[in-house]
Amino acid sequence: MSNDLYQQIQQFYDASSGLWESIWGEHMHHGYYGVDGQKQIDRRQAQIDLIEELLNWSGMSLVDGQVPKIIDIGCGIGGSSLYLADKLQAEVVGITLSPVQAQRAQERAVAAGLKDKATFKVANALAIPYPDNTFDVVWTLESGEHMPDKTKFLQECYRVLKPGGRLIFATWCHRPTGGEAGCLAPAEIRHLDQIYQVYCLPYVISLPEYEEITTECGFQGMRSADWSVAVAPFWQVVIDSSITPAAILGLFKAGWKTIQAALSLQLMSQGYETGLIRFGLITATK
Repeated sequence: MSNDLYQQIQQFYDASSGLWESIWGEHMHHGYYGVDGQKQIDRRQAQIDLIEELLNWSGMSLVDGQVPKIIDIGCGIGGSSLYLADKLQAEVVGITLSPVQAQRAQERAVAAGLKDKATFKVANALAIPYPDNTFDVVWTLESGEHMPDKTKFLQECYRVLKPGGRLIFATWCHRPTGGEAGCLAPAEIRHLDQIYQVYCLPYVISLPEYEEITTECGFQGMRSADWSVAVAPFWQVVIDSSITPAAILGLFKAGWKTIQAALSLQLMSQGYETGLIRFGLITATK
């Protein structure tokens, strides 16, 4: 990961994470609104439902009495990490590029009485600072889009998994480009470029491309799914909830980059409407 990109991602989340937590809560990811995207539900519950649906969909099973070791790659302020530590009685390590996020996640672990189960550190997902065969589960929820080398990222996920361990991976994608769909049109490329600039992304790829990389890395029993319809309402919900005095004041305090991100929320909503943006899932074992 280049130093420039590393710093951009770090600075973006250092500046914006406090605002997100104060306005929208601890879970910095999409919500799940039912298979057809029509379920009427509180946004925070929808985010918890996404975690639950991912666990169910992945088919993850635990041996009775087992204390699983989980790494949460791109852990934010610890939303998923703490939920998994509590629900599964797991040992969870969260990694992020943001020192602000790592510190806040650790504070939240202490407040939740989970400091012995969840730890957080600043680390690069392309060079995970743990030995081979360390974790039972690699959990990565909406961080793959930040990776400038998707193959290296999945190689690292494979490396740190124990034999028989499970990958649970959800990420932003663009639409498939094979068959009748064809290559991305110039307008679609421009749309994606705007999203990249706002959210500090190097690029995104399609779910079929992720499937190919996952297989090449040596994973077994791969399954994939597209949950775009189920999560698409999330962005409009965030847009609607951001028009409050507290949110507007927080944006100005967070700085211009965070303001740009807020003003560009519609880019993601429109991307889902047109089918350009997709929410891709992969699970597999080592």
